[in-house]
Amino acid sequence: MSPAPTHRARRRRAVLMAMAASTAAVATVAAGPPGWAGVPAGGPASPGARSAGDRLLPYLGNGGYDVRSYDVGYTYRPGTTLMDSSVRIRATATHALSRFSLDAAVDEIKTVTVQGEPARFTVDKAAEKLDITPRQALGKGRPFDVNIAYRVDRSDNRTRPGDPTSPAPRLTPWVNKKDGFVVFGQPDRAHMFFPANDYPTDKARFTFRVTAPKDLQAVGIGTPRSRTTSGDDATTVFSTADEISTQVVQVGVGHYKEIRGRGPHGLPLRSYVDADAYEAAKPLVDRIPDQLSWFEKELGRPFPLETYGVLGVPEGYLGVAFESATLSTFAVENLQGSAEQLEPTMVHEMVHQYFGDALAVSNWDTNWISEDHADYYQLLYTVDQGWRDLDTVLKARYEFDPESRAASGPPNRPKEAIDALVGGNNAGVLMLAGLRHQVGDAVFKKIERTFFDRYRGRNADTRDYIAVANEISGRDFTAYINSWLYDEKTPPMAGHPDWVAPEPPKSS
Repeated sequence: MSPAPTHRARRRRAVLMAMAASTAAVATVAAGPPGWAGVPAGGPASPGARSAGDRLLPYLGNGGYDVRSYDVGYTYRPGTTLMDSSVRIRATATHALSRFSLDAAVDEIKTVTVQGEPARFTVDKAAEKLDITPRQALGKGRPFDVNIAYRVDRSDNRTRPGDPTSPAPRLTPWVNKKDGFVVFGQPDRAHMFFPANDYPTDKARFTFRVTAPKDLQAVGIGTPRSRTTSGDDATTVFSTADEISTQVVQVGVGHYKEIRGRGPHGLPLRSYVDADAYEAAKPLVDRIPDQLSWFEKELGRPFPLETYGVLGVPEGYLGVAFESATLSTFAVENLQGSAEQLEPTMVHEMVHQYFGDALAVSNWDTNWISEDHADYYQLLYTVDQGWRDLDTVLKARYEFDPESRAASGPPNRPKEAIDALVGGNNAGVLMLAGLRHQVGDAVFKKIERTFFDRYRGRNADTRDYIAVANEISGRDFTAYINSWLYDEKTPPMAGHPDWVAPEPPKSS
């Protein structure tokens, strides 16, 4: 995510707190086939964890299973914020399960089945959990399907658990428009769109099936698979070939016009922009192939997902741009105008498709891997275009770093969840630039390529990056990298011993 070019990033949130423990009882296990009942495969069944244990978002995530895919259905009707919805979740039990939970903050859960059989469920609204007890226990390693009929209310933009009265500006998850909607699920609101294991480490493939009046256009991540009409409605299906995190999904409805193209190596490009802004937005959208080629040359790796494009939504988009997988999201006005002003943010979101989407972070403390790589390469792009001077920008960031650390915390220890998204960009960029200075261009690029190759399609944390940097360089950069990512004070800038970091402002 990045602030839109003409808006300041939101910086503060109220401190997030954990919610209480499980409320449901262990299911009674009936007799049946091995892996399902009695003593299931993997030994006696037990409940799955109700948290992934994240420091910043402790209520988020669940354990005991690995989601393989989500198939989400919406029926959009103009004039109401209510949508009948469904999700089919395909998962595999990682231990024998008597009960499991999903993150869920939808309006109403109607029915739940597991393997086609009705399941007992309870909704814990305070903790945003859907607890499910299948009729028969699930054996370790056993694939299983969960089908949930539910309803969403797009006027419901509730605060997160532990944050009931925050005065801070919020990035609302449902972004409603006069003729439709789009979404913003980062970092922890995707489970307002569908029940999910809403944590970056549980990546899955996605399908969205959107039914809406046929004069409207459904949009979504992945590749459009079909569009069928029935009476006055049309149902459009999108799906992803790659597994992605819940927090980078996008789906919506509106009056959009499609722009198709080809990127490097024949990569299919498809963008959707507000129909009224098509002519004004098309020149910048047509720059995407050149942006992709630039970064492919810089990193030495082709685009990692099946397709790419941008979504230009009308009436603003929360003052930010967003790295929704395969389809970065912008306010359409931020796709119209000066290339020097607007292209850097386009490159930022495109780089996120590599660092953040294809390679996802292991926890929210390590989101610098996503945000700071995008910010660093965005800076390099502006330098290559002749729009900025590298040392001038780095020095300004260096002088701002003490203030940033005091306000937001160091990159790998942000004070609040919002700081993981926008607060730590300063120091991670400086760390990467300093590392490049010390090892040289060729070794730095090999570090970046190796790190990406090793963790593409997976998750990575700071220790993983340090291990790759040390391995490829043949030197020990542990202390150097940790000083930038964990220390309360700004470290010396490699290659610029004359730069002085000012004292941070004293808190009032």
